Amino acid sequence: MIPMEQRELGRTGRDVSVAGQGTWQLGGDWGEVREADAFGVLDAAVGAGVTFFDTADVYGDGRSEQLIGRYLKERPDAGVLVATKMGRRADQVPENYVLDNFRAWNDRSRANLGVDTLDLVQLHCPPTAVFSSDEVYDALDTLVAEQRIAAYGVSVETCAEALTAIARPGVASVQIILNPFRLKPLDEVLPAARAAGVGIIARVPLASGLLSGKYTADTVFAPEDHRTYNRHGEAFDQGETFSGIDYGTGVAAAAEFAGFAPEGATPAQTALRWIIQQPGVTSVIPGARSVEQARANAAAAALAPLPQSTLDAVRDLYDRRIRAAVHDRW
Repeated sequence: MIPMEQRELGRTGRDVSVAGQGTWQLGGDWGEVREADAFGVLDAAVGAGVTFFDTADVYGDGRSEQLIGRYLKERPDAGVLVATKMGRRADQVPENYVLDNFRAWNDRSRANLGVDTLDLVQLHCPPTAVFSSDEVYDALDTLVAEQRIAAYGVSVETCAEALTAIARPGVASVQIILNPFRLKPLDEVLPAARAAGVGIIARVPLASGLLSGKYTADTVFAPEDHRTYNRHGEAFDQGETFSGIDYGTGVAAAAEFAGFAPEGATPAQTALRWIIQQPGVTSVIPGARSVEQARANAAAAALAPLPQSTLDAVRDLYDRRIRAAVHDRW
């Protein structure tokens, strides 16, 4: 396995690789992925130094968790911390975020992953009111006391939700959308997390693939791909698809961003390197559907830090093309 920089994941007390492996793709919401190909992706990531997998109980209705569980049973030496999420399989009302449901959801994830104690469980973008509920955090603390979970965190849609969670002493990590097309977390969320000792997991790092520079206005995605059916938030929060940016705007901005890539690096690797070097980021979790993608994503961790001129160019691109296209609440 290739060594990779490790950073402490907030209040978990454990280190993870700066480039992790997101596994939403393995559930099938980006098009079909065969089991053998999924195992190939996970193995390529581990071989490239990845020690952090991120999944959720809703990815393929548990398929992603099950694949990870079977893979790690065969590779107990991998040293991977697995973060999963819970909550999106139920109706999205605050009343569902109670201890009995948490236990049931945990039981299912523990069975899927084949473990007694889950490394890290994150509330999966719940209703905003959940982040302010004392009862919710009491229930999460109970799960830790019962050794069902080792630590808990949250996945959020907005910066305000992130700041509310960071203020809670038991929250180990916050997962938030962060990429060169989504800069708002840099202003308050990352500094607050650093001050509190909370880990930051950067999700949707390539804006659903836009930042790879591979897509054009004529690109057609499969019907079962969320980039077809959720462009305007038809199925779930619009921010999960292309970072909430109009597709045409995103394609044009991505073409310009591609020009920022240093020699020998792809636009996708440049975007990942940009995220990794943001102060306060613990790990970035790009997805992959092939061995080649997994290896290329991990290789971004070995790139030299981007110069200030590139950081300035990213900010300028955001101000000119993206800011007006992003909803105010983000």
